[in-house]
Amino acid sequence: MTQIPTSKFYAYLSRLRWIKRWGLMRNAESENVVEHSWDVATIAHALALIGNHYYAGQFDANAIATAALYHDAGEVITGDLPTPIKYHSKNLTRAYQHIEALANQELLALLPDKLRPAYQQVFLLEQQPENHRRIIKAADTLAAYLKCRIELRAGNLEFKQAALQNRQKLESYRMREVDFFMRVFMPDCELPLDGLLLDSARANRPMEAFQERG
Repeated sequence: MTQIPTSKFYAYLSRLRWIKRWGLMRNAESENVVEHSWDVATIAHALALIGNHYYAGQFDANAIATAALYHDAGEVITGDLPTPIKYHSKNLTRAYQHIEALANQELLALLPDKLRPAYQQVFLLEQQPENHRRIIKAADTLAAYLKCRIELRAGNLEFKQAALQNRQKLESYRMREVDFFMRVFMPDCELPLDGLLLDSARANRPMEAFQERG
C-alpha cells in the first residue's frame, strides 16, 4: 500500500471551537462555530424527519445532518463575518461568497485523494439537492433565533433586533417543517432546568402564535 501523507484537515476543523460568532455584539453567553454547527445539524435532522413523517417528504435526513455539520467549516480560515456586514451590499455578499468558496476548496485539498470526492458531497452545499439546502438554511436560521432567545432571556437586549429579523426570516420561508418545529419544540426551549424537570401542562404556558400551514 502506498504511503499516505499526513493531513492537516482535522487539525484545522478542531480550531473551529476558537471561532466566535456574533462578534459585533455583546454576548451574555458566547457561542463558537462548533456549538452552532451542532445546533444546525440536529435541527436540520429534525426538520428532515418532520418533513418525511408528517408531510410525505423525500429527505435524506442523515445526508442533511452531515452536510449541516460542515456548513460553516470554511470559517476556520475566513473567520465568522457578522451578518450585517456580510449582507451590507450585493458586492460585499458576492465577495464573501467567493472567499468562502476558496476557503472550502483549500480545506478539501488537504484531504487524501480517495476521500476528497465523498467529502465534497457533504462539504459543498451547492452539491446538495435544492430541497436539502432549504432545510439546512432553515435550520441555520432556527439556530440563530434560538441563540437570540437565549440572550434575551438573559436580559441582553442587544439581541432584540436580531431576534425579530430571524423570526421574520423563518416566517418568510413558509415551510411546514419550520412551523412544526416552532410549534412543538420551541416553547420548551424557553424553560429553565426546573421547568424541564417538572411535568407541567403545556396548555398553562404562554405560547407565541405560530400557526401550522395547510
